[in-house]
Amino acid sequence: MNKAMQVNQSQMGDTEFKRFSELIHTEFGIKMPPTKRVLLQSRFQKRLRVLGMSSYKEYCDYVFSDKGREQERSHLIDVVTTNTTHFFREPKHWDIMNNSVLPELWSRGIGRNGDLRIWSAGCSSGEEPYTLGMVLHEWSTTHHGFKFSILATDISQKILSEASNAVYSIEKVDDVPMQYKKKYMLKSKDKKLVKMDSILRNKVSFQRLNFMEDFKLPHQQDIIFCRNVVIYFDRATQATLFSKFCNNLKTGGYLFIGHSESLSGLTLPIRQVAPTVFQRL
Repeated sequence: MNKAMQVNQSQMGDTEFKRFSELIHTEFGIKMPPTKRVLLQSRFQKRLRVLGMSSYKEYCDYVFSDKGREQERSHLIDVVTTNTTHFFREPKHWDIMNNSVLPELWSRGIGRNGDLRIWSAGCSSGEEPYTLGMVLHEWSTTHHGFKFSILATDISQKILSEASNAVYSIEKVDDVPMQYKKKYMLKSKDKKLVKMDSILRNKVSFQRLNFMEDFKLPHQQDIIFCRNVVIYFDRATQATLFSKFCNNLKTGGYLFIGHSESLSGLTLPIRQVAPTVFQRL
């Protein structure tokens, strides 16, 4: 029996699953209950094949070895994270940005004397920060002197590389308004791919960041987008993370979360200004 067949027939034992789930929760904040064992097992199969291993025990021992800590942890996060996103996701947020948040910040002079700073936390393959770039650049065309910069972070170096390449299949940009496609996207010769225009690429800075670390950004932000990321964390981890966000958000700044997420029951220095939109006190 070859090793590929052995991997397909192998099962992850209780001990290995417990070690993996505790590691994933501690290192990356992602909850991994027993119901996720089959999912985790199927996602690890490719890594076992790449490494020429025939069992999950062998892979587990490797992940916890000195060599594995150095060489495999980055691959591990690529395997366990879910990178689901698209352009102009949750359309109501973009209406709130244009009709409420940007006018209010502009009235306070933010974006006139220095950049308005926005953080896309958990940016995945880049659709969110580039959507922000399109919205903000459009704002700048009608508000003379408006300046902005976008920080986009994710824990996966692999997905950050994809995001910084700024190349997407034509199907991926279906939700982008036509006037934005014409203005901000360059089509490939075969018209199957688009690349974000340099005017937006130059506005976005991509960096790797693990939410579980005790991080402090170089600058406090005026707006933070962290949408549909914390749904993979338990409530205690969510509370800690949102406290970190508030510490990196200016007084009067805005926090956007996903429509499937909630801050109810958390003690934070914020007030709700719209569904899933909050302002720092």
